[in-house]
Amino acid sequence: MPRHTLRLRTQGMATISLDQLNTDADLLTRIDRKYLIPLPDAQALISTLAPHGRVLQIGRLQAFSYASTYFDTPDLSTYMLSARKRRRSFKVRTRTYLDSDLCFLEVKTQGSREATVKTRLPYSSVDCDRITDDGRAFVTERLSASSILPPHQAAQVAQMLTPVILTHYDRITMHLPGDGARVTVDAYLTWRDIDGRGPGTRAASIGDLIVVETKNPATPSLADRFLWSQGHRPARISKYATGMALLHPGLPANKWHRTLTHELADSRPSTYQARHAA
Repeated sequence: MPRHTLRLRTQGMATISLDQLNTDADLLTRIDRKYLIPLPDAQALISTLAPHGRVLQIGRLQAFSYASTYFDTPDLSTYMLSARKRRRSFKVRTRTYLDSDLCFLEVKTQGSREATVKTRLPYSSVDCDRITDDGRAFVTERLSASSILPPHQAAQVAQMLTPVILTHYDRITMHLPGDGARVTVDAYLTWRDIDGRGPGTRAASIGDLIVVETKNPATPSLADRFLWSQGHRPARISKYATGMALLHPGLPANKWHRTLTHELADSRPSTYQARHAA
C-alpha cells in the first residue's frame, strides 16, 4: 500500500471490487465537484461516509498510486480552451495505475451543460508518454463525436499532441450506492513539467492538502452535503490546467486565481536540472 495514504483510515467500511464499481457506478458521464481540504477534514469525511459507502479494494489494497501524463498542442490549445472558459473543452491524458501496471488513454470532454464525459482506450504503459497511431485515431473520433471539433480539425489536433505535464498522487475511491455517486480522495498530488519550456524541469507539490472529488449523476451526494456543512465549497482546480498555471506563471490563469493565491499559495514550484529529474 502506498505509504502516504496510510494516514487516511478506511477500516470498517464495506468494500467493493473494481468490477463491481465499474458496473454499479461507471459514471463516465457525470457532474464533478472538487474540494481542497486539510487532511483531518478528509478523514472526517471518510468516517462520515463509512456507514453509507463502500471503498474500492483490489487484493489487500484500498489506496492506490496513479500517474497521469497530459498532452497538448504546441500552442496549448487544450489549456487555453479551459483558461478562457470556453463552453466546450477537452483533455487528453494517459492514466497509469502503478500498483497493477494498467494504463488507459483517456479523452475527457465537457459540454455546454458542464457535464463531463470520459471515454478511454486500453493502452500499454510503455506508451504512457506518447500518442500512438491507434491513440490518435481514438482521440480524433472522440473529439469529433463529441462535437468539440469538426473531424478535420480533430485529426489535426490529435496529430500535434505532445506530452506536457506529469502528475502523481495516491487515491482512495468510494462508492455511495444511495446516491449512485463516486467519491475520490487524492493525497500528495505532485506536478512535473515535461514540455521543455524552461532551462530545467519544474515541479510542485500540493503538500498536505487533499483533493476530494465527487462524481454525481445529477444531484449533490452525501459527501457534498457533509463538506458544505463543514464550510467547504467547490474549488476551481484542474490537475492539468491548475498545475500548468502553477508551473508557468505567465499563462493566463484568471479562472484559477483564487485557488492559486489562497489554497495553493504555498505550492511554489521548484526547478531542477533535467538530469536530476525523477
